[in-house]
Amino acid sequence: MTALRLQMQGYRLIVAEILYHMPDHPGLLQTFVWQDLDIAPRFPILARFLEFWQRELDGKLHSVKVAATTLIKPGEFRYSDAEFRLQ
Repeated sequence: MTALRLQMQGYRLIVAEILYHMPDHPGLLQTFVWQDLDIAPRFPILARFLEFWQRELDGKLHSVKVAATTLIKPGEFRYSDAEFRLQ
């Protein structure tokens, strides 16, 4: 399914910052940034990815921060304080 169709069905751009312990050095944290279209606030696609991570990868999860935004939204108007003309 195309990204536009998913957005029309309520999917939004989700960005997750995942902190995990490095497998060889558990005292060190590494950052992984994940981005995809998902449905907020349930995040089923992110939840599936995190389940895969815990099941298949060696790095133990430390924390996950999630941000969501709409890609399709009404136009925004802003008034300008000045007008410039180029000739």
